[in-house]
Amino acid sequence: MTTTWTGSPPSELMTVTTERTDAGARVVVAGEVDCSTAPRMGACIDSLLAAEPAEVVVDLTGVTFLDSAGLHALVTAHARAQALGVRLRVLVATRAVLRPIQVTGLESVLGVERVQPGAGVGVA
Repeated sequence: MTTTWTGSPPSELMTVTTERTDAGARVVVAGEVDCSTAPRMGACIDSLLAAEPAEVVVDLTGVTFLDSAGLHALVTAHARAQALGVRLRVLVATRAVLRPIQVTGLESVLGVERVQPGAGVGVA
């Protein structure tokens, strides 16, 4: 099953697509993750975690901007996933996303995987 969030804020700021499979779930985020869009990303991740899949992949390879609200959403999702025993993978491809994660010391906490833009699969 695939769903796409179409609520506000305007879709040109950020799009979020979720997909559930037998193996787990995936959240694909594109655009800007800031204080106006991060709650939507967090809600999408939460909805997938509620089903307690073995793994949730958060694909940020299409994200062009990530601020502290986005980092907070990722940390909250990580904590919830750990509490549920769900593996959370965070895929990043650009400096715009990797740099805020690095300067806050969250790279190892979140288990960030660097991938090539558009790759869609994690490589450590």
